[in-house]
Amino acid sequence: MPPADSTHRIGRRVAVAGVALSDGGRVDEATPYALHAQAARRALTDAGLDRSLVDGLASAGLGTLAPVEVAEYLGLRPTWVDSTSVGGSTWEVMASHAADAIAQGRANAVLLVYGSTARADLKARRRTADLSFGTRGPLQFEVPYGHTLIAKYAMAARRHMHQYGTTLEQLAQVAVQARANAAANPDAMYREPVTVDDVLSGPVIADPFTKLHCCIRSDGGCAALLVAEDLVPDLATRPVWILGSGSAVSHTTMSQWEDFTVSPAAASGCTAFAQAGVTPGDIDLAEIYDAFTYMTLVTLEDLGFCAKGEGGPFVENGRLLRDGDLPVNTDGGGLSACHPGMRGLFLLVEAVRQLRGQADDGRQVRRRDGALPELAVASGTGGWFCSSGTLVLGRG
Repeated sequence: MPPADSTHRIGRRVAVAGVALSDGGRVDEATPYALHAQAARRALTDAGLDRSLVDGLASAGLGTLAPVEVAEYLGLRPTWVDSTSVGGSTWEVMASHAADAIAQGRANAVLLVYGSTARADLKARRRTADLSFGTRGPLQFEVPYGHTLIAKYAMAARRHMHQYGTTLEQLAQVAVQARANAAANPDAMYREPVTVDDVLSGPVIADPFTKLHCCIRSDGGCAALLVAEDLVPDLATRPVWILGSGSAVSHTTMSQWEDFTVSPAAASGCTAFAQAGVTPGDIDLAEIYDAFTYMTLVTLEDLGFCAKGEGGPFVENGRLLRDGDLPVNTDGGGLSACHPGMRGLFLLVEAVRQLRGQADDGRQVRRRDGALPELAVASGTGGWFCSSGTLVLGRG
């Protein structure tokens, strides 16, 4: 138990204490609530902490009164909640909020939890794949013309290709390396190797993207428990510390996006690295939202792993592989492992497992000297580069 006065102490360090996945991939019978509960139980078990210690909950995307309905289903009565919803970056942004709340003494243990049966719902016709989000507000000027989410990403990719000479083969390398990383992950939905030719020869979904340039659709959930340093001595596993965080938003209407080749990760990453006191060159691995291959490439640029316009050559030659110069999406990412709808929290789970040295199924990243990685970045993207949240995580 934390000290009685711990909620009044300011400036505490914050650690990720427990992480877990629910059942995933193809889950036809479970409800999203059940996946939330399964992931939450597993994360608490991973941390070795009792549910009674959880006084904060962050959840989005489920229920009329999210996260109140999720809290009720989990049997929690939190005194701190967050339901920020900014698309795929939601979980990095909420983790930043939770870390600030814990540091300021407003909570001691915050559970971030997510679950979705998007694939099963589509199969059973309980929902459609329409992502137009209605026709009110700014989107009403684009939706009538069939400007879908994937079309927005495709336009941005074409602009990068035109402006910097990025090639389809380079974008395809992102998908090929994600699949190679997934091959060692028993939880990945797709593990069979693919080649650049496989990617290029697939059916066109939205020019220039073929099918394998796009994320898969799966079911699944996950959870992460953030705690104050007071609780760290009681943990069952090694803590992973949140060293820095940042968030930023850009646009919703494409006409209001100043530069299709720059994402808000350029701002969120700068803030996160500065707060952590590290540079991109210090990072051992990166977990990056990859609903489309272009997302990975441009986010790497905007986080500072390479200069603007150099993302194409940067992703070549196996650099993103588990044993490459910068391992990226070591579980296979949204392109191969899982993508239930909002993948941001999965990035945090995989980064924590890698820093703990728990990816012992063949995908564990190691530094050149054989040591475990010390620093990781998890960066989520929401909408069509509308928002970004970036976390810098460390073992020390």
